Amino acid sequence: MKNPTIALIHPPVVKPSEPPAGIARLAGALRAHGVNCTVIDANIEGLCYLLDSSLAGEDTWSRRAHRHLGQHLNCLRNPQGYPNADQYRRAVADLGRVLSQAGRREEIKVGLGDYEDAHLTPVRRDHLLRAAQEPRRNPFHNYFYSRLLPRLAQHQPVMVGISINYLSQALCGFALAGLIRQTLPEVKLALGGGLITSWMRRPQGLEPFAGLIDTLVAGPGEWPLLQALGRPIETRRYKPDYSDLSANSYFSPGFILPFSASNGCWWRRCDFCPEQAEGGRFHPLPHSFAIVQLQHLVAQTRPRLIHLLDNAISPALLRRLADQPPGAPWYGFVRIGPPLDDPIFCHGLAQSGCVMLKIGLESGSQQVLDRLHKGIQLNMATRVLDNLRTAGIAAYVYLLFGTPAEDEAAAQATLDFVVDHHEAIDFLNTAIFNLPIGGPDAQGLQLRDFYDGDLAMYRDFIHPSGWQRAAVRRFVEKIFKKHPAIQPIIRRDPPVFTSNHAAFFTTAGLQSNAVPARPGLAQVPK
Repeated sequence: MKNPTIALIHPPVVKPSEPPAGIARLAGALRAHGVNCTVIDANIEGLCYLLDSSLAGEDTWSRRAHRHLGQHLNCLRNPQGYPNADQYRRAVADLGRVLSQAGRREEIKVGLGDYEDAHLTPVRRDHLLRAAQEPRRNPFHNYFYSRLLPRLAQHQPVMVGISINYLSQALCGFALAGLIRQTLPEVKLALGGGLITSWMRRPQGLEPFAGLIDTLVAGPGEWPLLQALGRPIETRRYKPDYSDLSANSYFSPGFILPFSASNGCWWRRCDFCPEQAEGGRFHPLPHSFAIVQLQHLVAQTRPRLIHLLDNAISPALLRRLADQPPGAPWYGFVRIGPPLDDPIFCHGLAQSGCVMLKIGLESGSQQVLDRLHKGIQLNMATRVLDNLRTAGIAAYVYLLFGTPAEDEAAAQATLDFVVDHHEAIDFLNTAIFNLPIGGPDAQGLQLRDFYDGDLAMYRDFIHPSGWQRAAVRRFVEKIFKKHPAIQPIIRRDPPVFTSNHAAFFTTAGLQSNAVPARPGLAQVPK
């Protein structure tokens, strides 16, 4: 096959704060092997299309939101929009309000980071096929038909790859697949991404969508796509290519560069982890190669912020980042432990441009952490949080309530830990535990379904200590979040965009491409 062209598409809806890393990586691999490809972020394009073509709503809120649409977009795309918390919150709420009007006729709610259809669910195979059979129902149909399809016709691809990573993309992704199948029947369709991978790696697998999808890809798609094109794999050393994406006007105050130095998690010992349920392995890039790649990408894209996507940045890579700064402010997910227990190292990390670290604490009960094999000691967590605070690195802490190892007393211990350390915790993400289907740790639990869906990824269970989901939710909403020391932390979290924008609400993040000069938070949403 001579100079084939592949189109890679990132469908709606996900938070439009940064470009999709997965298809940028695919584009880099394909182009390194001489394959022509075009990359389309249909998420940001589709959301902007809906906003541009929107009509003023019938109620006062909708009319006001529509009237100030340009002002709100400028707020999210301009660094000056972030110090004003009320202005930021109003912009996010009003943009969501305008988008919500787009699918009202079909009882579909489109948001800045979600997509809900009153009649179709993304966890039922027959509903996904209905979405493909009836693409006109989809609020993005006019964008797909008038903007996206003509570009595909112009490039004449032999294959279109659609990357679906989240449930919020599934119905739109299948609607797009159905429209392509109807209008360009000769084109091969490939489906991949994080969600497709999770479905394919379930114990029952994922049956092919015969007549609609030609190829399903689990895991990294570079090599399956090259093999499908009959191209020999000549090199595994390539860098992501953001050339088709860097000009998009994402809803952030400058370009955010997403970068992954590994696949999988280097720890992989936690009970009830989806990585274990799916059999995922840890595949890191060589650290020297990852740093060079990152520095080259920074020079090319000149990002305002780097988002490191690793499930957990390894200690070795953290040390490399401290020694060889990437050249722009950055943040990512880490595990509690060395070398973050060293205050001198944390200061060096801040000097390298680290403005925020996301931390999976999960629980403030040592007994729960031990039973979940988290490998975390609470005295170590205290040292790490204190070190980050002193160094001026914001801590975005993740908590998980309602695991089989937790009861109400353990949840109270988590509350106590957060209260004791509230001055060192800048942002909080609180979640209620979902049990992964097929995980090896579910044995001995009484299971039940959350909802009707043959593609569901999680199940409910009868809690062994009687700490049922409704009681967990009441504790989190009525007790934990209402505590006077915790309320201000919860309020800081940027609405909708959460950790994707949180760094811009830190003192360091508000300094344009600067290393933090001093610790502290800027004014943040209340």
